[in-house]
Amino acid sequence: MVVDDNPTNLKLLEDMLLEHEYEVRSLPNGRLALEAAEQEPPDLILLDINMPEMNGYEVCERLKANVRLSGIPVIFLSALNETEDKVKGFRSGGVDYISKPFQFEEVKARVSAQVGLRLLQQRFETDNYRLQELVQVQVKQIADAHMATIFAIARLAEARDGETGRHLERIQVLCRLLGAGLSEHPRYKTTVNAAWIRNIFHASPLHDIGKVAIPDRILLKPGPFTLEERAIMETHAALGAQTLSAVRDRYPDNEFIEMGIEVTRWHHERWDGDGYPDGLAGEEIPLSARILAVADCYDGIRSRRRYKPAIPHEETCEMILRERGEHFDPVVTAVFEKVADAIQDEWNRMDAEV
Repeated sequence: MVVDDNPTNLKLLEDMLLEHEYEVRSLPNGRLALEAAEQEPPDLILLDINMPEMNGYEVCERLKANVRLSGIPVIFLSALNETEDKVKGFRSGGVDYISKPFQFEEVKARVSAQVGLRLLQQRFETDNYRLQELVQVQVKQIADAHMATIFAIARLAEARDGETGRHLERIQVLCRLLGAGLSEHPRYKTTVNAAWIRNIFHASPLHDIGKVAIPDRILLKPGPFTLEERAIMETHAALGAQTLSAVRDRYPDNEFIEMGIEVTRWHHERWDGDGYPDGLAGEEIPLSARILAVADCYDGIRSRRRYKPAIPHEETCEMILRERGEHFDPVVTAVFEKVADAIQDEWNRMDAEV
């Protein structure tokens, strides 16, 4: 792009550049130049300084202030030959300065150099973008492999108590629905974001991983537990959390592992403080565990077990809502009530796929 209010200069430069196989757009003022650049950014701008309405310095500054156009190199071409004029040109964002009257060999050499640098820059940006895409693909593949491994371990823990179906997958979906609903609540909309919801989705299958340490005679018992047996069974929450804590010691500051510990240790706590293993109450219980408690309870009630029949959705909801403020967080319970239809749809769909 050549910008000059002198038609003779425009014609001369255009003819010279066309002769050397450059595509040229000639514009008589800065306003038109900015509009044209916005529509189709050029690879280089030759810019006069003394022009009506808007001088070359201002045109260059506006270009550099535009993220989309800031990378375009600008060569000033002016009859202003004082050092301070040239310094001002460089300060406004120019990469070179040619004094009028100019020799075309000089213009040609400087244009060629800047166009070559621009093309190298564009190639570097393209290669860098492709490299970033490749890295993102590799990171996603590694992360997916890690999550698949973690999920497989959780499935092994689940399989030990003889349960079948898609309990863990359903828990993931229910936690995601509750998390999404909670993200719209004024109190939690800044903390329950997409990353937080993603973490609880992936961490929720770990909640019963401690069951691998419970003896078969208790874990697989078809009837009710004795007090001693129940006490042993209830240790699974702390045992699972201890295992994940060892992982956290090796990989500190990992938000996924932190949430895994939360849901594993505290998903059997109650809002009124009568839960286990630590007897936490109210907001002492981490939010992730409060969500998991509702999701796990819903799925447990609705699912058929060896010791009980399946319970319909409406009755399950009534049972959970009756525990609002006692077993369950009132806010989480309110969100559950709000998204209950979506929960029913997803649960039915996944149950039908078993």
